Amino acid sequence: MSSGERPRHPLSSRSRRGHAGAHPSTIGRLATGETADDAEPAVLVGVALAGHDMREAEVSLDELERLADTAGAEAVETLLQRRDTPDPATYIGGGKAREVKETAGSHEARLVIFDDDLSPAQQRNLEDLLDRRVVDRTTLILDIFAQRATSAEGKVQVELAQLRYQLPRLRGKWTYFSRVGGGSGTRGPIGTRGPGETQLEVDRRRVRTRITRLERELAHLDRGRRTKRKGRREAGLVRLALVGYTNTGKSTLLNALTHAGVTAEDRLFSTLDPTTRRLHLPHGQPVLVSDTVGFVRKLPHHLVDAFQSTLEEVTEADLLLHVVDATSVDPNAEIAAVREVLAEIGAERVPEMLVLNKVDEVAPSDVPRLLRVTGAPVAISARHGTGLADLQDAIGIRLRSLLVELEILVPFARGDIVSAAYEDGDVIDVRHEPEGTWLRLRTSTAAAGRFRRWAVDPAAEDARASVHGRASDDGSAAGDSRVSDAGPEAWGPPVAP
Repeated sequence: MSSGERPRHPLSSRSRRGHAGAHPSTIGRLATGETADDAEPAVLVGVALAGHDMREAEVSLDELERLADTAGAEAVETLLQRRDTPDPATYIGGGKAREVKETAGSHEARLVIFDDDLSPAQQRNLEDLLDRRVVDRTTLILDIFAQRATSAEGKVQVELAQLRYQLPRLRGKWTYFSRVGGGSGTRGPIGTRGPGETQLEVDRRRVRTRITRLERELAHLDRGRRTKRKGRREAGLVRLALVGYTNTGKSTLLNALTHAGVTAEDRLFSTLDPTTRRLHLPHGQPVLVSDTVGFVRKLPHHLVDAFQSTLEEVTEADLLLHVVDATSVDPNAEIAAVREVLAEIGAERVPEMLVLNKVDEVAPSDVPRLLRVTGAPVAISARHGTGLADLQDAIGIRLRSLLVELEILVPFARGDIVSAAYEDGDVIDVRHEPEGTWLRLRTSTAAAGRFRRWAVDPAAEDARASVHGRASDDGSAAGDSRVSDAGPEAWGPPVAP
């Protein structure tokens, strides 16, 4: 074995054979069309490239074992190689490929899973060299998502991501490349002479057609989701989104806060479809809380693209509750991985609050250190309900720090808007003008959108006041004011709590 490689060692076998409710392995379904009834033995392969820490590669490979177990495969052994750069043909090199083949043969494993993405050529070459099915990390995660998807939208999103990823990887699985509808030279029936199409070309065309249909179907489903989000925005309710690494307890937390009753399992990606529930904070403010899909390292880009509409629950939130697993070997690495995905979907500017969960599974003396290391302001156990009151208080304090201040001028006939101002905000000042009721209030960004139509443009009001030579005692102009179409960002900086 070359220097720098981690010795081969059998992983702790976590066979899923006979496990009640276990999902059969569907790894490589697109390649073989087969489904195994039991856990499938698999060899895991990782590579630590130059410039990457060996410990980081080991953690990623351990996570790959959990992913394989979730998909229905039993990891029987793992190999970790250190290389300067990936081999263009096989990713791991010919010598290492022969070692992988010997290892797989000794365990009668017909499946080899790589911890990195393989190019179509690398995958083909490895399958030829190993004489076994080869699956990379992206294919494995997509397979898990396919098992977990239950809603119509989730199934469409997963299938779309799978087809987009598999399209350049289609190959002659039927062991022939016969020409369809073509003839060579003068041979062949009239009307069929010419180059024709190979079976591979036919399948690629069919996949592209299917992708187009799925994209149209997803766009239709997305319109329905957007309509629901629009209704929630118009209601003026603050929106919270639970985000975090997979299996950090987001669904358990949603259940603990709102009694949502969603499925919460100690398994990766147990939640794919977002669930939204109403929560009343201690001071009476109603908010909406949405559970979202968990993230992992190296989350497939195809999956992020396909789930874009679902992930908009995150991008349109007023506050992200970033749930962190206190039992994680490297919680900061998981925090960084989540933030990387948030940046990819355009949610990096949404306010975030870290929540340290599962503190019941660590020593009490470790909790202060974990709070300090992660920067989380609150520690909880969603499973046992510990710290939930502190969490809700912290949410209320953070939301008040995100308030915006604005001025509105409401016609006397719209008393409902004035009432909403008192219900959804903190009214600082009020006076009656000839045109209606003028109010200065502090409210959340979400609720501020409800008052946008009645927002007063301070610049226009000040200009008019200077022309007419009258202004109120506090410097605010009175009289005929113009209504601004500017959004909440034009209403000044957030107000300190």
